[in-house]
Amino acid sequence: MKEIHELDVYRLAESLSDKIWIVFDAWPDKAQRTLGYQIIRSADSIAANIAEGYGRFTPADRKLFYRYARGSFEETKAWLRKAIRRKLIPHPEVEYYKNIIDELGPKLNAFIRSTK
Repeated sequence: MKEIHELDVYRLAESLSDKIWIVFDAWPDKAQRTLGYQIIRSADSIAANIAEGYGRFTPADRKLFYRYARGSFEETKAWLRKAIRRKLIPHPEVEYYKNIIDELGPKLNAFIRSTK
């Protein structure tokens, strides 16, 4: 069995949360205190729930945490849309987020479906 950090779905989730962590530092105080802390928590929660599920014994337990990860993924997307609309994310970086979201979503769904 692979280590959690070897899974593409986990690595993508980590990349997304790490990028959000970095861009947060450039935001004004108001944005950090409102949207910023929320998006950091939701983005970090994607990989954390994948990891917690991966460590569970039964398929039902694993799937439950992977579904939590899916919920955190959707929440993160909602916060990203707000951050983009509010011009907190520079236009050239929007494509990075779009690409990682487009790759992570289907991989996360496939990962959940493949859990036995």
